[in-house]
Amino acid sequence: MKMVFLGPPGAGKGTQAVMLREKKGFLHLSTGDILRENVKNNTGIGKKAKAFMEKGELVPDDMVIEMMLDTIKNARDKKDFILDGFPRTAYQAKKLDNELSKLKLPIDMVVYFKTGINTVILRLTGRRLCSKCGANYHIVNMPPKKQGICDKCGAELYQRKDDSEETIKKRLEVYDNQTKELIDYYKAQGILKEVSGDLEAGKVYSELSEILSTCESDDRNKVRK
Repeated sequence: MKMVFLGPPGAGKGTQAVMLREKKGFLHLSTGDILRENVKNNTGIGKKAKAFMEKGELVPDDMVIEMMLDTIKNARDKKDFILDGFPRTAYQAKKLDNELSKLKLPIDMVVYFKTGINTVILRLTGRRLCSKCGANYHIVNMPPKKQGICDKCGAELYQRKDDSEETIKKRLEVYDNQTKELIDYYKAQGILKEVSGDLEAGKVYSELSEILSTCESDDRNKVRK
């Protein structure tokens, strides 16, 4: 199963992707992680991306897609993968579909995490990140054992500057404007499923598991026919 997870910041896409990776063996592909890895390893495309990042500019769509495809190609033994938060625009989706079709790895399902603004604000304002290993915490939902300290590596936790309520509202407005066409694009293909991102993680996972079971069952029936 090859999936795309869509939803606003704080919808819980990453949490569910990690749960599916740990419990069902999915390859979790996050653009942020892939971008950081390429920059860290000083790859050819990483150097190009870094030049944009240092100027405070967005990394071009085609460059992001190239990094994502390289990662997928290098993990061809993984038949099940999740693209976490990517694509973000209809242009990216069309370009990605075109490239994945060449690899005979079409997207099977897109899951949209529909999430209310109050839920997003609560989650993001309480989010804390490790300054060293990048582990995620939440002061209410997933606090560290010792306040302000990472459980995994002992480094200090910090809050992102853009996790303020005012900035979050602006980010959500941009996200909604950006993704409306994208959601319509996947709806037209008949592969869009919707779950409530307002639910707690365990309930969302149960919904996802049920959707996956139904889709896998449908695929087996198609093969028999």
